[in-house]
Amino acid sequence: MKIKCVIVDDEPLALSILENYIQQDIALELTAKFTHPVQALNYLNENETDILFIDIQMPDLSGLELVSSLKNKPVLIFTTAFGEYALQGFKVDAIDFLLKPIDLPDFQKAVHKAKEWLVVRKEKTAQFETNKEFLFIKSEYKIIRINFQDIKYIQGMSEYVKIHLTTNKPIMSLLSLKSLEVQLPSNMFMRVHKSYIVNLQKINVIERNEIVYDDGTIIPVSAQYKTNFQEFLDKNFML
Repeated sequence: MKIKCVIVDDEPLALSILENYIQQDIALELTAKFTHPVQALNYLNENETDILFIDIQMPDLSGLELVSSLKNKPVLIFTTAFGEYALQGFKVDAIDFLLKPIDLPDFQKAVHKAKEWLVVRKEKTAQFETNKEFLFIKSEYKIIRINFQDIKYIQGMSEYVKIHLTTNKPIMSLLSLKSLEVQLPSNMFMRVHKSYIVNLQKINVIERNEIVYDDGTIIPVSAQYKTNFQEFLDKNFML
């Protein structure tokens, strides 16, 4: 399977050069290219992408702003004519930074790094899929093991998640709710709101489309997720 690539650059010449380089690598496939960042944002949020080549300085929406708005980030390779933006690029976890005009050797080095990272990420995902009991979360300067059975619910808070536990105080981590959702076992956890994932085994009371906990916490089940939640209830309902 080829590595899916997308280019976002408001300069047609830079777009053409990158497209040419991608076509020279048989492992890569250019699935889309954009000169307008807003159009690119819509595409990237709806389509799986492995590597994103993106300019930083663009009208309406900068490359940094676009990347920060993505639900799921591909491997990032920033392209720009201004070297001073390099640090900003690495702050959003870019794998590499290409300075214009981009030459083929630099492109190949960046792509090699991206390929290595994709392999590592795939291996991590495969390892995780064999584990059904716990995960490790980075919180502040620590890596903490959290048992699935100890999670009560997870709250999304902008760039962070707050994991509420039955055994300890909540844990904060710099993660998106979406990225965490795909790693949790679906038979145990369910997204019920744009800001909440709940442990289905920890639900005791449901009242008027709201999950009510013993401590007084109330989590609403939004219309977007109501159908899946109702299916769960129907399967486990005793008349």
